[in-house]
Amino acid sequence: MRIQDVRLFAVQGEGPSWEFEDRAVESLDRYPDHVTSTAGAGDVPTRVVAHYVEIDADGEAVGRYGPIDARQAFLIATDLRPHLQGADPLAIEAIHDRLLRLHRHGRAGLFVTAISAVNNALWDLLGRVRGEPVYRLLGGPTRDQVPVYASMLGYSVEPERAAAVAADHASQGYQAQKWFFRHGPGAGWEGLQRNLAMARAVREAVGAGYPLMFDAFMGWDLSYATDMLHGLAAVEPYWVEEPVPPERVSVFRRLAATSGIRLATGEHAYTRWQVKELLDGGVSVIQADPDWSGGISEQLHICSLCSAYDVPVVAHGHAMAVPLHIAAALSPQTVPMLEYLVQIQERNQWFHRTILRPVDGAIPVPTEPGLGIELDPRKVETRRDLYREHS
Repeated sequence: MRIQDVRLFAVQGEGPSWEFEDRAVESLDRYPDHVTSTAGAGDVPTRVVAHYVEIDADGEAVGRYGPIDARQAFLIATDLRPHLQGADPLAIEAIHDRLLRLHRHGRAGLFVTAISAVNNALWDLLGRVRGEPVYRLLGGPTRDQVPVYASMLGYSVEPERAAAVAADHASQGYQAQKWFFRHGPGAGWEGLQRNLAMARAVREAVGAGYPLMFDAFMGWDLSYATDMLHGLAAVEPYWVEEPVPPERVSVFRRLAATSGIRLATGEHAYTRWQVKELLDGGVSVIQADPDWSGGISEQLHICSLCSAYDVPVVAHGHAMAVPLHIAAALSPQTVPMLEYLVQIQERNQWFHRTILRPVDGAIPVPTEPGLGIELDPRKVETRRDLYREHS
């Protein structure tokens, strides 16, 4: 069996819409004109566009993965496809190692996210060939459902409104929640107080002992993060996520040494080698995303590494299929739960026949071969091939 073709395509259709009430702090908020032009609230359009990659092995089996970013698709077409055609699709580790060595600027960033999509599609293909879900190929299942926490991006951070939404989601069975801070250093002391007011409100709403996490989306600096962590101590956060970008390892080390609060990061880190730097820097929760960090093959290396450090992996929730299969294959000690972006996942999975949703705060482990990503023709109005000119 050999890889005959690598297809990239986009589908479109009408999907769910909702209103984002607020957005998370961003590093660019240091510039007032950016804050003014990106207020964060607004309707999400009903038109949905999603990109996918398919790997065809002699017409006998097809591996599929997506949605992926359009930039991932372009890199697959221009840089990776020539090195995939004619290869043995079941020799996944050999392909993965070759692609990681392919480009001198290819060890991080968008290039590795493109490798991730290819790797995930190859595992899907292998599962279809074997007639087994991917988690079984990895040694699972270790459980029949995986807990998820409610990730509250897009909800209002006005304290009274946030408290009501937090209480509602706790009553739905979610055993943990993550809220997103709106303000960073550019908003000064007043913004810091607004952040803390939201955190105190949601803590009061869900009660003591309920795991509450908070995300700063790389929007702070050492000084601001120090002040925020000090103010958050009374709220008892389960973790504070991405106070600064992940490459600022020395800042993580200083914050970890002085705050006593768990620090989480890793969704914007790539491969096991960058993750090791974070572990050595005092990070307590690794959030490597197998859609971006190198795919299933690389995520397994990352999970083994984190297990040796006794640090859990809680993957960023860009997509659900791959993190769910990995979690179902590994010890709950290593992967205790997953992130479920409450306002985003329905749209991310819109074109799929099976949409992975939590029931009482956990997602049942799927049973379909491969990753279980099948497109629903009733939702696809148009399908357009991409980048055939680069074949």
